[in-house]
Amino acid sequence: MNQPFRLRQRLHSFRYAWAGLGTLLRTQHNAWIHAAATLLVVAAALYFGLNAYEWLWLVLAMALVWMAEAFNTALELLADAVTRERHPLIGQAKDVAAAAVLIAALAAFVIGVLVLGPHVWHALR
Repeated sequence: MNQPFRLRQRLHSFRYAWAGLGTLLRTQHNAWIHAAATLLVVAAALYFGLNAYEWLWLVLAMALVWMAEAFNTALELLADAVTRERHPLIGQAKDVAAAAVLIAALAAFVIGVLVLGPHVWHALR
């Protein structure tokens, strides 16, 4: 079972990750919203010339939202593979996973306001 480490096999495994990202972007409408928000935040950060510390917070916030959306999508796909019939526990699991995305998005919004807000405020004055 324990096979030796092979760089080629490790590099090949990235194909699965890219395929997953493709599935996420092709099939999830909320991922399109996250993509638009990501592009907007990156454009604003570049425009205002944020420092590394400010970028750190924004990148962390964006990554958490994308991760939550990916986990939510994975859970939904697995649940749908188990059964298409309504089941209260599966419904609750999907709701909790969706709540994780909401929590991450709200936290990212707050971080965005804290990091970009002063720059926007200064530009408007």
